[in-house]
Order: sequence, then structure tokens, then C-alpha cells
Amino acid sequence: MAAAPDEHPTEDLARLAGLHGVATSYRPAPDRTVQVPASAVTAALAALGVDAAGPDAVRAALAARERELRERLLPPTVVQWAGAEPPAALTALPAGTRLRVETEDGAERDSAGDLPLGVHRLTATAPDGRTGEACLVVAPDRLPAPPGRSYGLLVQLYSLLSRRSWGMGDLADLAELAGWAGRTAGAGFVQVNPLHAAVPGAPTDPSPYRPSSRRFPDPVHLRVEDVPEYAYAEDRERLGGLLERAGRLRAAVLDKGALIDRDAVWELKRQALELVARVPLGPGRQAAYDAFRAAHGRALDDHATWCALAEVHGSDWHRWPDGLRDPRSAATARAREELADRVEFHTRLAWLTDGQLRAAQRAAREAGMPVGIVHDLAVGVHPAGADAWAQQDVFAAGMSVGAPPDAFNARGQDWGLPPWRPDRLAATGHAPYRDLLRALFRYAGALRIDHVMGLFRLWWVPQGSPPTDGTYVRYDADAMLAILALEATRAGAVVIGEDLGTVEPGVRETLQRRGVLGTSVLWFERDWEGDGRPLPPERWRADCLATATTHDLPPTAARLTGDHVELRDRLGLLTRSAAEERAEAAADAAEWLALLGSLGLLDSPAAGPPGSDEEEEIRAVHRFLLRTPARLVGVWLPDGVGDRRPQNLPGTWDQYPNWRLPVADADGRPVPLEELVASPRLRALLEVLR
Repeated sequence: MAAAPDEHPTEDLARLAGLHGVATSYRPAPDRTVQVPASAVTAALAALGVDAAGPDAVRAALAARERELRERLLPPTVVQWAGAEPPAALTALPAGTRLRVETEDGAERDSAGDLPLGVHRLTATAPDGRTGEACLVVAPDRLPAPPGRSYGLLVQLYSLLSRRSWGMGDLADLAELAGWAGRTAGAGFVQVNPLHAAVPGAPTDPSPYRPSSRRFPDPVHLRVEDVPEYAYAEDRERLGGLLERAGRLRAAVLDKGALIDRDAVWELKRQALELVARVPLGPGRQAAYDAFRAAHGRALDDHATWCALAEVHGSDWHRWPDGLRDPRSAATARAREELADRVEFHTRLAWLTDGQLRAAQRAAREAGMPVGIVHDLAVGVHPAGADAWAQQDVFAAGMSVGAPPDAFNARGQDWGLPPWRPDRLAATGHAPYRDLLRALFRYAGALRIDHVMGLFRLWWVPQGSPPTDGTYVRYDADAMLAILALEATRAGAVVIGEDLGTVEPGVRETLQRRGVLGTSVLWFERDWEGDGRPLPPERWRADCLATATTHDLPPTAARLTGDHVELRDRLGLLTRSAAEERAEAAADAAEWLALLGSLGLLDSPAAGPPGSDEEEEIRAVHRFLLRTPARLVGVWLPDGVGDRRPQNLPGTWDQYPNWRLPVADADGRPVPLEELVASPRLRALLEVLR
């Protein structure tokens, strides 16, 4: 919704906003411009530390910003792409300016030329005595490409239960799936949901996309019995009792139709891990643990301290006693000492989880997978969680990330995630972002970045305002991409960007230029600039992961049968009559099936309506994906057994069991991992892709 005319930013406010990367309008379509309310612009500037409350304040802030930009020698971050011309920030320096570079490894250079890859410190001294400092990122020209073409499986890990897991899928299940899929099905990767640490609570927010911390993984994914110290834990009777209770949790989900209960699983695992953590580490294990703690330093200490404080004061740090809301306060230092045992416990859990994550990646590579495990990076963190507490200086207070209104959501979206401040990120040399990537690449064969457009700009929604009254705030995309290229290259990892939805012009082209793969989902791939018909396979882009569906969309069987319309109708989510929705869904499926038939991809084109020969049609969909030039082809694992239920239904909270469903067959019967890999239906589908 456009703002009323009297709410439009003034000319001075617009200039000030532009100098701080805050938008005063945006274009949801090439032929449409929407003005942003002045209130949103003022709020975004305030979150960036700029007072724009009134004409006098705007004029003063504008003069200060213009003076700062005029006088500074260097921007906070300078990017040098390997093999490219020197960046404009350096060529624009006054003649006679002296440069000094302190490289990442501590060496000093008198020139910015011929530097090794890395994040260096650059100092410039102009002839008039002015000095400037910048973070100099020397990055490879492109990110690593996938090693050849491959297909892989997409699965939400919690939904992948085996007969050995404790009521939800775990990292041992992931390693087993990867080992099987690589050796017997020729798969090149397994992509999972974000495994970031969750915010504990009653109940815990089940969404893996609203984590407490993106820097550290969630120990709920541990297979307790695979921790080496488990064999030496002394209280075997109590451990046996916990195993029995875990068996009952598992049976409730797999055999009795219960929902996955993450909180109940964690309660059992926490008790078991407390017994296991009493076992002293052997010398080699102790050395590895010490190295992990040294590598993660203060970030790990902060994370474990938050976990320990949350056990005492609750999981929302905004409600803690005053002194504890500041991670650097004397009160927090005292509490850390008083809770030293719990801080140590949570530090140990982070290390154990990291170890099993790396073991899953090793299992995938040993099974012949060229990529291995594809991990998912959520777009942000929960405002009450560990990262938001520990990194308050780099988060924008009073702001939330979301999306403006679009064709699919007229009200816009507010995801409830505080955004990073681009100015503070730049001032630190993007250190929080670098540390985050480095932590994830420890165990990832590839990384999927949710809402990859956020490297360029994010929609900021002021607290208390509807999502329609937000605005875009720009980030240093060149620096974000350069650091991503650097860390991915060091890890030898592929990066996939989730670029679905509204994408500003030039973003996909820039990502492709740097080697970030896109995401193409069958049902959205139409000739939107032409006749709107399904896009033939040869017109798909090559630099992408091509899939039939995602965790936020209906499984393929539901698309073909129209079951997704019935589900939304039952939950009162339709904005039109059920008859209209059914007709449109049937026409959509029929149009795609007609294209599959015309290409000879349906072995025996069904004579009946869409969905009447469901298994063959799903195989045909994947034959089509193979016809595209896509470098990676993904198979939604529940599609292999005919599951009809989405894992997440956007627009719902308690009306639908989001993030709590096990993989199930066409009748809704849960299918454990042991049965899944033996399923003739799944094997027939994967045979298409071998």
C-alpha cells in the first residue's frame, strides 16, 4: 500500500536516506513504483544511529554525512577481486597517497598490489596528512563450481526418523541416508534444513528459520550413543531408562501418529548428555576440544553463557536482570563464573555437535558424493536468542526483517528477525558475517543461503508497524559477496542462493557472475514475460539447483491431485472460492503434464485427470528436471514415498503442525529410514535420476 502524499519523505530526508542506503521508494514491478512512508525512513535512520526527527535534525544529519563522505579517504571496506582492475576506492585517492597493508597473517606491505587472498588491514596517508583505514578483502573472482552435474535429496532432518533415533531425525540418521544415497543411488548431495541452535522455551519455536544462534548448531540433533564418552558413562541404569523413554517417543511418532515433540526429545537427550559429560576426555579428545574452543573464542563463550543464563532466567534476555542484558557487564562476568559448570556443559555440547556434523559430511564424501551435505543458512536470528544478546552492537534495535507486499502476499511479511546494521558490519570488517560463514563451512559440502537477496538489501519493518510500512535498507553487496567467495573457496564448498520471489534487477546476474547458484522450482518456471506458459527445459538457467518443490510448498503428489487446495480450504486460508482454486490448480497441473507428454517424458501418458497415474507423473516431472541444463537437481525425499503434506504451511501457526511431521507415505503413515530406503516407489524414482 502506498503512503499518503503527506507522508512522503521531503527532499532533504530523501537525500539523507540515500546517503545511508535507506530507500524512499521501491519497484515491485518494472512498471510500478511504490513510495515508502516517511515514518519508515525516519525509523530506519534512527536504527542506524541517525536522528531525522524533524527538519532541523534532518538538515544537521545531512550536512554531517556529506562532510564525512567528503573528507574520508577510504570507505570502511575495499574489495579487490582477483584478476580485476584496482578498485575505484584506491584509484580515486589523491596523487602521492602512501598505502600500507597489514596482511591477514601479520606481514606488512607498502602496496595494495599482488596481495594473497584474505581479509587485510589497509592504511592510506594522503599528502595533506589525512589518514584513512579500511578492511581490504582480496577475493577469488568466482566461488567454487559443483564438481560436475549431480542430483541429490532434500529433506528436513527432524522428519527423517530411524528406528534408532530418539523421536526425531538426528545426525546419525543423516550420515546413514548420505551413505546409502551415495553408494546405492548415485546421489551427489543431501540438503537439510537449518541445524542452527534453537531458542529453548515452552514450547520451543519449532521453526528452524528463527534460531537462537546461526553460529552454533543445535545439540538436539546429536545421536547420544555415538558420543565416544557414552560407552564409559557410569550410571547405566539411568541411561537405560532414558533410552526406554526415547523408544516410547519414537514409537509414538512412527507407530501411533503422534507429532514430533522436539522439547520432549531434548529433555531426554539433555539428561543423557549430562551423564556423558561427566566422563573425562582422553588426551586426544581433550586436545581436539581445546582446539575447538580456541578457534571459536569469545563467540563460543558468549553462546554457552547465554545458554546457561537462559536455564536460570528464561530464554528471553530482554527480561533478564538489568546487568545480565549486557554480555560485557561485570554482572555477566560474575554470573559466568557462578555458572561455570553449565557454561562448560554447553561449550562441550557445541563441540560434540560440530563433531557429528563433520562426521556426516565425511560419511557423504566417503560414499562417493561429490558435494555431500548441503547446509542451510537462515536469513536471521530470533530477537530473544543468543546471537541477538551477544551481538547487540551489530543488530538494528526496533527493526525486523520481512518482505513488502507482492502477488502472493498482499499484506507483506514480518519474519520477526532483527537485521544486522550495515554500518556496524562494515566498521568491523564484516567480522560477524565472516565468523558465521567460517563456522558453517567447517562441516558443509555446500551452503544454501535462504533469501540470498539479503546480501544486497533487506526489508526493514519498524516495531509496531505493519509490514506494508517498511523500507529497504542496502548492504555492501560487493563486500558480502567477496567474503562469501573467499570463505567458500577456502572450504572448497558450493553456494546455492534461494532467490525465489521478488528480486531486484541485476541481482541474479551478479550472483551468477560470481558463481552463486540460483534456485529454480518447477511450478514457478513459466515464461512470465511472454505467454505465461511452462518454460521448456532448454530455456531454464544452468547455474541453479532445480527442484519440483521445497519445504514451504506442497509435495508434488499434492500438486498433481489438488490435495493442497483441499488442505488450504479446510484451514480457511483461501482468498477465493474453493471451486476457483481447484480449477486453477487443475489447469496448472494439466498444462505441465501436457508439456511432459509432448516431450515424451511420460512413459504412458495418463488418460485420466492429473494425479490418476501419480507415480509415473512424479517420475516424469524429474525426467523433465534432468532435461534442463541445471547443474544440480534436487529430489524432495517425501516425494519418493508419495507424502502429500507440506512440512510448513506459510500463513499458519497452530492451525497446522508446521515443522513437526515425519516423512510419510500417500496414506499419511510415517515411514522410518529403514523402510524408506527399501521403498520400491522411492527406488523407481531415483533410478530415473541415476
